[in-house]
Amino acid sequence: MRKAYKILYKEGTGEIIEKKSRFIASFRPVKTEEEAQAFIEEIRKKYWDASHNCYAWILGENGEGKRCSDDGEPSQTAGKPMLDVLEGEEIVNLCVVVTRYFGGTLLGTGGLVRAYSGAVKEGLKSCTVLTLLPAKKLIIDTDYNGVGKIQYLLGQSDITTLNSEYTDHVVLTVLVPDEEVLKLQADITEATGGKANLETGDSVFFGIHEKEVLLFSEEE
Repeated sequence: MRKAYKILYKEGTGEIIEKKSRFIASFRPVKTEEEAQAFIEEIRKKYWDASHNCYAWILGENGEGKRCSDDGEPSQTAGKPMLDVLEGEEIVNLCVVVTRYFGGTLLGTGGLVRAYSGAVKEGLKSCTVLTLLPAKKLIIDTDYNGVGKIQYLLGQSDITTLNSEYTDHVVLTVLVPDEEVLKLQADITEATGGKANLETGDSVFFGIHEKEVLLFSEEE
């Protein structure tokens, strides 16, 4: 059974100061290790004079691809706390690099953990995270007598219409969350006396950003 998951849709940055050390968190949506590595190298070049550029990434719909690095900081004080924040937020397909400019004061292991995880939390505030929901495209072919009844049902269930074709009959392509497909099919069949032809189309995921419905293929 397919389930909803969260992705980083738009990148962002955030910065905190701890005892004069700067911690800059940079985020980027990524889908592969190659994209993540390229982003890490990009940040290393941008902040070439920094003390450290630590990173963490999570890839795959189920978060199966994970990696992190302390980049010279004491073991388990940077990359792992960063990864823990991402896992706690349950976001996938993203990479974060936290750049540190040393301020002259040692923070200790506990201070480093708080600083690196805090930078990630601060950076996430400027990012756009989407929840992707599993859905199917449902193609409805009906005569004009059934259109009003079908549109009423779609409105009642807040179903998005992706496309409409009006010729000698009407073909509507609508986006239906997985768990609502069977009920909507039954309701349309009942409302039209079985005259509407229903065909299940592609399986997709969708998210809503600024009131716009965004479609994502299963491969994405």
